[in-house]
Amino acid sequence: MTTATHNTRATRLEHVERHIRFENEHNLSAVMSTFGPDPRYDDEPSDEHHIGRDGVLGYYQSLLKVMPDLHIDVQRRHVGDDAVLMECRISGTHRGTWRGLPATGRQVSFPLCAVYTFTDEGELAGERIYYDRATVLAQLGVFRDPESPSGRLLILLNHPLTLGRAAWEAISRRRAH
Repeated sequence: MTTATHNTRATRLEHVERHIRFENEHNLSAVMSTFGPDPRYDDEPSDEHHIGRDGVLGYYQSLLKVMPDLHIDVQRRHVGDDAVLMECRISGTHRGTWRGLPATGRQVSFPLCAVYTFTDEGELAGERIYYDRATVLAQLGVFRDPESPSGRLLILLNHPLTLGRAAWEAISRRRAH
């Protein structure tokens, strides 16, 4: 690794650390100052893509309404030539409507991986996040494991045609043998 590459990696890591510090402070103007002129924020599990300064700022404003006590705990850092990856734990309280779900008042705490890319000038070009939505929904009380008693009941209530088709196929297989 050359000194220039090492310096670039160190500078990028410091930039991302500052960005996350501003997120934890809920200082949106400072958060936005870490992005370049044409940022994007990609929430991959939700298939949401926020493009441009207004789109990214809108995402953060909405997020802090949903979880006004949002906290990001960085657990591992990975720095490469093209990106910085952070393994984090996100925590907070569901206090606002999220994806149509009214506030539950429940606490959430879940792992998240964030990928940060950069402009040629060293500003953030984008942030792309990955997390398990089922974990979040379970913590909010709206998802049940299909193998649990309540999960089985929900499957029965939510998917009668699917269950009917599965039962018909099982009966058909038994008759064929």
